[in-house]
Amino acid sequence: MIESVLLFFSVILLLMAGFPVAFTLGGVALIFAGIGLMTGNFDAGYLNALPSRLYGTMTNETLMAVPLFIFMGITLEKAKIAEDLLETMSALFGDFRGGLAISVILVGMLLAASTGIVGATVVTMGLLSLPSMIKRDYTQSLSTGVIAASGTLGQIIPPSIVLVLLGDVLSSAYTDAQTSQGAWSIETISVGDLFVGAIVPGMILVSSYLLYVLIVSFLNPESMPSQIESSATKRINLGVLITVLFPPLFLILAVLGSIIFGLATITEAAGVGAAGAVLLAYSKDALDLKSLKSVSEDTAKLTTMVFMILIGASVFSLVFRGYEGDELVQSYLTAVPGGTFGIVLVVMIAMFILGFVLDFIEITFVVVPIVAPIILALGVDPIWLGIMIAINLQTSFLTPPFGFALFYLRGVAPDSISTKSIYIGALPFVLIQLIVLILLACFPAIVTWLPSNLY
Repeated sequence: MIESVLLFFSVILLLMAGFPVAFTLGGVALIFAGIGLMTGNFDAGYLNALPSRLYGTMTNETLMAVPLFIFMGITLEKAKIAEDLLETMSALFGDFRGGLAISVILVGMLLAASTGIVGATVVTMGLLSLPSMIKRDYTQSLSTGVIAASGTLGQIIPPSIVLVLLGDVLSSAYTDAQTSQGAWSIETISVGDLFVGAIVPGMILVSSYLLYVLIVSFLNPESMPSQIESSATKRINLGVLITVLFPPLFLILAVLGSIIFGLATITEAAGVGAAGAVLLAYSKDALDLKSLKSVSEDTAKLTTMVFMILIGASVFSLVFRGYEGDELVQSYLTAVPGGTFGIVLVVMIAMFILGFVLDFIEITFVVVPIVAPIILALGVDPIWLGIMIAINLQTSFLTPPFGFALFYLRGVAPDSISTKSIYIGALPFVLIQLIVLILLACFPAIVTWLPSNLY
């Protein structure tokens, strides 16, 4: 079993050193497997199972939604939807103190739902809104905190790629957990279940962000000066806002609604979203053959990255299991005091720390398949577990000094904005995230009520 520990930490160290994720996962696992075959410590039967597992991955209908959602997000980004929304909404809230910050949060929520990728949302919002916020004399810490926090909403606001990948992994883990307990009637969960479970927690997070901005605007008005506009301008901007807001909002609601109400599978809904994004971009004269080619190339690159990581993770998982790593993890977790609560707490802390050095996709494909079956076998609701993991890693990506979202924002922020300001600005939102996590831990029905009643 010691080989499984060495394998896991070798992969973590190489990933921290910056080696490519997919090739690190698969390459290191194959090296350990080769050594094990030569020394007689590894069963070659595990590698013989690799072709059938990869074939199952490539023919997984749920995962077909990934390139379609990526295409949808990139197309909407190329069409400058976020830029238009931010301009009109900030004009609408122009005479309201903190209006620009509120606009950033709301636009960040919509952008998160359309792209679902933290890095893309943070970079886009940083480039679009940070100069405007600084120009309007918003404090550096408040500006960067609002942008970074809004960017991480892509972890939890459906329909997001993050929830698609996590839902697929948890579905397999839930099946494994039931099989290990000898269940005759296997229950399953879908990505749609995870989408529905994320709606209420996502809205709680967005509402908490908005509430924080309103409280700060009341207690410290100098941190976010208002920009006075006439009421006539406000009425005009409201009309413009409706025309700018309605098309992307309708597209997102159509995709999400068709999944929730069973009108379409996750893949069919993603196809509708991709087609709708093309029509929306075309109607804005933002899409020609050249830009469509660029969108397609970017989609192919991101999709290839995701699936190569998935293939590497499959190799890693088989070799890790061949060295009895799953049994070692189970023995350690079952020895944790505090029963189910203690086990879940330890796993959440471990994932939070790993979120400092590993991306969500890596954690989803490497860590979740190892620990999720163990937790789910204890009777934990899989939808609740999935949402807890998503928000936990969202918090990790926002926490100084290692949060990925802060690194992305630092990369696009001007030199005049200090790293210290970025860290200070993120802290209140980290606290909000932790409060929401504790709330969901104490009242799981916040997550499970809507899926259980809707279906």
